[in-house]
Amino acid sequence: QVQLVESGGGLVQAGGSLRLSCAASGRTFSIYAMGWFRQAPGKEREFVGAIRWSGGTIYYADSVKGRFTISRDGAKNTVYLQLNSLKPEDTAVYYCAASGGGPGYYRGEGYAYWGQGTQVSVSS
Repeated sequence: QVQLVESGGGLVQAGGSLRLSCAASGRTFSIYAMGWFRQAPGKEREFVGAIRWSGGTIYYADSVKGRFTISRDGAKNTVYLQLNSLKPEDTAVYYCAASGGGPGYYRGEGYAYWGQGTQVSVSS
């Protein structure tokens, strides 16, 4: 089992920034990739981006490319999502998730473990 705990959400004005953290524990050796997702009220869950647990290429959804940045700290078993130039439409619950492998991780597929989510609210 892998446990994931997100933190760092909050209320911010449009144009502002936040940094979300996702700390992993448990069987972290089984993690192949980490992904970030978000779900706005009344909408389906949306894939935001992903990073290999060992590092390397990072993938982003077109809707956040250039504004959001995913990074990792291997020593802390933590993945981060830096949110810049936030817009009201970025308001959502943000989730991190862990994938044990599979070719579709960069498309948001194959994630077995999920955090509890953290709310990001952007006011206009």
